[in-house]
Amino acid sequence: MKDQDQQTYWQETGRWAGYEESYDPQAGAWGPSHISYLTFKSLIQLRRSMNTGVVLLNCEERSLASIAEKMVDEMVNKREIRPGDREGVLKALLQNRSQSADTESQALTSGMEMQKFSVKERRESSDTVEASMVLVGALDFLERPVVAFVRLKEAVVLDSALEAPVPVRFVFVLVGPAKTDMDYHETGRSMAALMADKVFNQAAFQAQGSRELTDAVADFLDCSIVIPPTEIQNEAMLSSIVGFQKKLLRDRVRPSDPVLRLDVKPRKLSKSSGSPAEDPLARTGRPFGGMIRDVKRRYQHYKSDIMDALNSQVLAAVIFIYFAALSPAITFGGLLADKVDNMMGVSELLISTSIQGIIFCFVAAQPVLVIGFSGPLLVFEEAFFAFCKSQDIEYIVGRVWVGVWLVIIVVIIVACEGSFLVRFISRFTQEIFSILISLIFIYETFAKLGRTFKAHPLVLNYDHLNGTIDNPWHPVVITEQIYDNATGNVTVVTTTINRPYPNTALLSMCLMLGCFFIAYFLRQFKNGTFLPGKVRRLMGDFGVPIAIFLMIVVDISIEDAYTQKLSVPKGLMVSNPEKRGWLINPFGEHKPFPVWVMFACCVPALLVFILIFLESQITTLIVSKPERKMVKGSGFHFDLLLLVGMGGMGAIFGVPWLSAATVRSVTHANALTVMSKGPKPVIEKVLEQRVSGILVALLVGLSILMEPILKMIPMSALFGIFLYMGITSLNGIQLWDRMLLLLVPKKYHPDEPYATKVSTGRMHLFTAIQIVCLALLWIIKSSPASLALPFILILTIPLRMFMTGRLFTELEIKCLDADDAKVTFEEEPGQDVYYESQMPL
Repeated sequence: MKDQDQQTYWQETGRWAGYEESYDPQAGAWGPSHISYLTFKSLIQLRRSMNTGVVLLNCEERSLASIAEKMVDEMVNKREIRPGDREGVLKALLQNRSQSADTESQALTSGMEMQKFSVKERRESSDTVEASMVLVGALDFLERPVVAFVRLKEAVVLDSALEAPVPVRFVFVLVGPAKTDMDYHETGRSMAALMADKVFNQAAFQAQGSRELTDAVADFLDCSIVIPPTEIQNEAMLSSIVGFQKKLLRDRVRPSDPVLRLDVKPRKLSKSSGSPAEDPLARTGRPFGGMIRDVKRRYQHYKSDIMDALNSQVLAAVIFIYFAALSPAITFGGLLADKVDNMMGVSELLISTSIQGIIFCFVAAQPVLVIGFSGPLLVFEEAFFAFCKSQDIEYIVGRVWVGVWLVIIVVIIVACEGSFLVRFISRFTQEIFSILISLIFIYETFAKLGRTFKAHPLVLNYDHLNGTIDNPWHPVVITEQIYDNATGNVTVVTTTINRPYPNTALLSMCLMLGCFFIAYFLRQFKNGTFLPGKVRRLMGDFGVPIAIFLMIVVDISIEDAYTQKLSVPKGLMVSNPEKRGWLINPFGEHKPFPVWVMFACCVPALLVFILIFLESQITTLIVSKPERKMVKGSGFHFDLLLLVGMGGMGAIFGVPWLSAATVRSVTHANALTVMSKGPKPVIEKVLEQRVSGILVALLVGLSILMEPILKMIPMSALFGIFLYMGITSLNGIQLWDRMLLLLVPKKYHPDEPYATKVSTGRMHLFTAIQIVCLALLWIIKSSPASLALPFILILTIPLRMFMTGRLFTELEIKCLDADDAKVTFEEEPGQDVYYESQMPL
């Protein structure tokens, strides 16, 4: 650049910290960050120059002067510049960096125009920020443009090179005469944009020669989009570019050449072992080897698990996750009481969630997981209760023996490092199970509504209610005396009649649908455009509690209509104190427990274990994905032993067993995620600590004191939440999307691999096979053999293996059954954490 006296100085005109910022010399300030837009001509000129330019890799110089001297000497040796031009080029390169210094000391000969660009990039192999420096300018004494690219062996801070003292790894120089077709400014911007690109930066870091460098430039060009010189009427015309670019980027991060893959970049070595990060599912070949490895890997961070919680973001996460955990606990508690004749209910589930949650977060290898009750476990409890009732067996005692066998099974599995089996559970099996549970949720909601209409039918005339008594909704008790003339005995027969109440069925339907639609549309509202983003997200995240609260208000305001309320005992009482206490006698509560059933309980125990194994291990996989940048490790083996062991021992207290809840765990991880600044934030780290989970579990336990409020919740409102969970669980399930495509013409199919790279007929065949499996599971679930449901589900794993290479090619299976779940922290319109959960809630 030149000042008012026509003297030349260096000026930093652009910088990249993820996105581009341009310097405005007149305002003397940096502009807002934006996406780089490059000219096609500058990229072509850059590629052409790189083919013949000077490339110095692993340069050991540690000062700007020595780097410049080596660079200029190499230019002379390759005859890129004349020997007589050496001093002029060297003098130009060594000028001070800004015009804030003494102008006289920066004065150069006329005919010089010099600009500088800086690029900052985090080197993930060492977790440090490194910079790239791009120097471009016109030197009229040169014959032609000349390029030099230098990669330093060690990143060093170069004096007076950049405004901030950041270690520099790469230096790029482009100089040449002003009278040429080369646009130095745009070409410099292109090179800076290349260095800001993670894939190119990693390729340049790993390159062994100039050929690999030029290949990386070509790869960048392959993924760049050229807009023809056509007038753009409005911004909406550019919207189609976004989807096309996303497809290019997806293809780019999975190249065939493993050298350029980001997931095989040099990894930071462990200070303790000096070896690369290990696969948590890899088998050690020793009894309990995986569990011991989980404990060693995680417990070395125990102190930081406490100290990392000293952050305001953790407090905000506690408040949010408390409601996210409390709502399902209340909902499932009410439904569980309804299914098992009040043998377990809200109080047992709240206490179980609290105590097991506190123990889990104190001890677990992955305390970010949120444990709780879920749909699959509810289905099992209903089936096991029905089985016990049909066999005249005490249900609550049977659960104790199921718990004993659970402990035995999990010890054997963990000793054999059986968690590696989770690798064989593909999307094929996960999504069949997910849709089955979603359909059960939806079916049960309307079945309950149907039973309400049957108990309280719409009739023309109802019995008059006595509004003067405390409970006008009392049942009618009819006492009839039968006199026996032969013996002279009098028999008193008492009959209790539950009368149909006016408006009960209609109000229950309104509360159910109202609760569903409020929760559902608040979730949609979160991704809308009204109100500030923080307010929208707050209302969306608390949509379920808001919906339940509003339905309580509506129910209270309509005083002359009866609705069934949630049954909650007072204080720490059990749900059904007449039939059970807090300690269950394993040999029978009211009658001796059959010995053969004690051993037969190993079968339902295996079924419960399969359910907990599926949910917990897949949830751990989702939460521990590399994209989330968790660094303290996970605990597939130890956490499974802890979860199932606590559930097995908790059965003697008559409390439900729990598993890792997928959606709640993903939400917890998202709430603890720290994002970078900029137009498109990326994940920087996750606040991996134990305190938030402990506090959430403690608050859930204290909620048992909210008994007066919980008793006001209408059961129909909880079934509305049941419907909400069933509908939202369908989102993001590829099987559901493909089921809808059975009714959609081919021209409207989405731009997804399963629809574009697989023929429509083959795609529908794959969908039909999954639908048949789903129908078979539904039949099993509805039959007396419903306890066998997990066994039948497991059979879908060998079925999928059998189809590969026989019914479907490897490519078709990859497109139809690929695990393409991705992290969606910043939710886009129509997407939320439910999309990341292929398992049911």
